[in-house]
Amino acid sequence: MKNTNYYVTMTDSFMSGWGKARGQINKLVFECDTFEEAQTVEAYANNRTDQKYVNICANFPRHLFNSSKYYTQLKDKNVYPAWYK
Repeated sequence: MKNTNYYVTMTDSFMSGWGKARGQINKLVFECDTFEEAQTVEAYANNRTDQKYVNICANFPRHLFNSSKYYTQLKDKNVYPAWYK
């Protein structure tokens, strides 16, 4: 994990409850370098029907790494470059 300024969190409703997220809520956390970049990721997520509860956070969302409730995946522009355009 690098030192980022913002995070965009969301629930992936399509992937929640099955596969690696069986019995859990599948959360995605996108690292962003700037607020503008976070707004771009937020807009991309809000335009998808499978992403719910989209939020921009200034602090790392440690509560989403509770493995009894969430299957959390940390993403960045190297993994999902289209989300940052």
